[in-house]
Amino acid sequence: MIEISGLTRRFGDLTAVEDLTLSVQSGECFGLLGPNGAGKTTTVRMLSALIAPTSGTAVLAGVDLTSPNAGERIRASIGLLAENPGLYESLTARENLEFYAELYGLTAHVAKERIAELLDLLDLAKDGDRATATYSKGMKQKVALARALLHRPKILFLDEPTSGLDPFSARRVKDVLLGLKREGTTIFLSTHNLPEAEELCDRVGILRRKLLTVGTPKELPRRLPGGGGRFRWMAGFHPDQQALARIPGAGRMRTQNSELFVELDDPGTRVPSVVAELLRQGAQITYASEEHPTLEETYLKIIGGEQ
Repeated sequence: MIEISGLTRRFGDLTAVEDLTLSVQSGECFGLLGPNGAGKTTTVRMLSALIAPTSGTAVLAGVDLTSPNAGERIRASIGLLAENPGLYESLTARENLEFYAELYGLTAHVAKERIAELLDLLDLAKDGDRATATYSKGMKQKVALARALLHRPKILFLDEPTSGLDPFSARRVKDVLLGLKREGTTIFLSTHNLPEAEELCDRVGILRRKLLTVGTPKELPRRLPGGGGRFRWMAGFHPDQQALARIPGAGRMRTQNSELFVELDDPGTRVPSVVAELLRQGAQITYASEEHPTLEETYLKIIGGEQ
């Protein structure tokens, strides 16, 4: 659905995004993670045909970003939720959506039904006829999301979609996005909200001008050291740590009361060896589990290593 090849954007002497190459499959939710200034918003703006790349290209829903009239054709098939909602604040939410529905070419009947559906979906129905100038930041964000969804886009670009939302509204937005995933919408999410990325995304990429790594939220932490195994046993047992240290791949250990954490180079294959050794020593084991760094810990290690 999205094929990106060598995408680069420079602003004078500043390179905001360098040689980005990436594929996003149809129906996938892909999260682009990175700190402020990493190039996430610039990437979304290029893919949305709002700014031109300095070099490289991308193909979105079969349209080459650098082909003639690409911008118009791409914008017809995508939805975009920017970090700034950009509403006409003297208009009500319903009037804002009616205006954009006309731009998207929706008939009056289809627009009326679709607007009512989206206002209800995003808990805005009772406020739909108030001027958006009176809305909170979070309410404006939800109107902007409704605008992005009006024409049932094939690809949805989201730049910090839950920024400024209270927990209840953020939950509603995430539920809407999960529903869109189930319906097959391709979602490209730019965020530094790592729990949100873990919940929503099939894969994530970490960007700091260059794309540093790509993988699933569960896979990426397994690539870095710091994982291990956690074990508990019945009180009264004291493990022989020297014997445990001779297990291949075993590293530092921490014990507290009847619990042991041991660093392992490959927890998936090494945990059974630790269990076997503890049983040989006479432990009555009550718990054994693999442990891996969180996505947040992985992100901080990768970004920290690039500073």
